[in-house]
Amino acid sequence: MKEFPRDMDAFRAVLEELPGPDGVARKDAESRNEQLTKPPGALGRLEDLAIWYAGWRGGKRRGLDAPQVIVFAGNHGVAARGVSAFPAEVTSQMVANFRSGGGAVNQLAEAAGARLDIHELELEKPTADFTTEAAMSEEEVLASLAVGWNAVAPEADLLVVGEMGIANTTSAAAICAALVGGTGSQWVGRGTGLDDRGLRLKASVVDEGLARHAGSLGDPLEVLRRFGGREVAAMAGAVLRSRMLGIPVILDGYICTAAALPLEMASPGALDHCVAGHVSAEAPHARLLEVLGKKPLLSLGMRLGEGTGAVLAIGILKGAVVCHSGMATFAEAGVSEG
Repeated sequence: MKEFPRDMDAFRAVLEELPGPDGVARKDAESRNEQLTKPPGALGRLEDLAIWYAGWRGGKRRGLDAPQVIVFAGNHGVAARGVSAFPAEVTSQMVANFRSGGGAVNQLAEAAGARLDIHELELEKPTADFTTEAAMSEEEVLASLAVGWNAVAPEADLLVVGEMGIANTTSAAAICAALVGGTGSQWVGRGTGLDDRGLRLKASVVDEGLARHAGSLGDPLEVLRRFGGREVAAMAGAVLRSRMLGIPVILDGYICTAAALPLEMASPGALDHCVAGHVSAEAPHARLLEVLGKKPLLSLGMRLGEGTGAVLAIGILKGAVVCHSGMATFAEAGVSEG
């Protein structure tokens, strides 16, 4: 499917008929792994990653040469409630920093040999405050999903999505509480550095939102519309588009994982083409990864966002792929098997 779905019903239909991995390619990768010059299982999770990657890339050539990193930016109306230690104008200032090459994600993407794209979504028009109304209209959430969908480069062989948006950890917490269950206090973290008072306020704001939208929490895509930001929806759109293109994804931290959560809740298995790049220092992220059954590749105490943790994990996946494709088999090396 090349074109973005025309409406939410069509979007839901896409989620009902997701392509799976290439079973033949995966079986071939498993067979090759058994023949490589190493004791069985000696490369640990690298072996599983290589087989997983091969299954999603199918019959395409071996290698991981064209990773794409996309950072989406959006502003949240709920920021006016004082849920962040930084003002909303920081979003546009950080976008300018990314575009001039000054962000952490710029350095890490360059080190990983990844293409970096920046997409800001109507920064001059924050979403609505979800404690009083839905964050986005259906037209707005569709437009944001479409930005993410269309941002994925078909020639990419790996995708990382990141974000920038003051108050987006509040949005993430509300999405998780709505879809997994629990209260604001169980899903909020300190974000940009809130003190204890700010953390309590943030939790109460999430609880207000949950109460306001209590009758609509059973529909994952409606939860995304009511609590998400434009950049959050764009990440979801990009993750879904990557599935349609057979492009594996490395998920970043709390906000990225929360953005992808509605896809999985709407269609179990929708995130099978994704691995968790790292576990964030934002405490609820570890719980969310447990819910999704995703074991992180890295744990470095990071909580910056921007896609940085996932970009760092590109090197691990590259290592897995090159070992699997480049190592000699016992027969090729003339080494006796045990």
